[in-house]
Amino acid sequence: MSTAPAGRTVLAHVRRGSGEPVVLLHGIGGDRGVWDRVIPMLAGHHDVLAVDLPGFGDSPTLAPGDEPSPRRLAAAVAATLDELRIERPHLVGNSLGGWIALELAQRRPVASVTLLSPAGLWRRRTPAYCRVSLLGTWWACRRGAGVLHALSRWPWSRRLVFWQILGHPELATPGGAQGLVTAMGTGGGFRSTLAATLPIRFVRHGEIDAPVTLAFGTRDRILLPWQSRFTHELPPQTIAAELRGAGHVPMPDAPDAVAAVVLATTARAVRSS
Repeated sequence: MSTAPAGRTVLAHVRRGSGEPVVLLHGIGGDRGVWDRVIPMLAGHHDVLAVDLPGFGDSPTLAPGDEPSPRRLAAAVAATLDELRIERPHLVGNSLGGWIALELAQRRPVASVTLLSPAGLWRRRTPAYCRVSLLGTWWACRRGAGVLHALSRWPWSRRLVFWQILGHPELATPGGAQGLVTAMGTGGGFRSTLAATLPIRFVRHGEIDAPVTLAFGTRDRILLPWQSRFTHELPPQTIAAELRGAGHVPMPDAPDAVAAVVLATTARAVRSS
């Protein structure tokens, strides 16, 4: 596995495996560590790149005045792919990362797109419930990280703390749960990124000529179905999948299901080509 720090145009990332490239994009308040349990399952088939988005993990924030909208963040990811000479990758994005994947797929050729509980599929703007949930989680991780780290040690307390974002918190590892707290509490780009997404939704402005899979966890308690499933802007070739028992961030507690959906999408791309 190779790891790279943030540079002028290259986002911090981890890379493992060989084959066709797969790029993993985390959600708001996350970092590349959220993919730790999924990467080994994909690396046997693909060259896997998990990045830290600008302002999260080890990647610096954008310059002052450079609004971190999903389209702008997609441009930052595109610059990293260009620097690493990665062409026509498979994109996998969770939450905000799914929105960014859609924007990125309209900037450059991609092999496929897998959307895991993507943000931006609301009617007009970010629903108030999502906004309050994210801000409350961010505040708790900023102010009470020590307590939350301690409560991450036991299955019963993980169920208490992570019920809203994980489908089965007891199945997440203590280290993985603690990583979620650390990433949310220390990401310097959280507030500016959230502010940039609040008044907008995903609007398709270009062609996406690749297979697209849309998968929501059946226990997603952040993106409620009646608020965040307006799919009319997605490409017509999009197919739906279900992550049974998974939450809004399915990777820590349902890595097998996530890997299966991703690999089914990349295989579909091979067949279609």
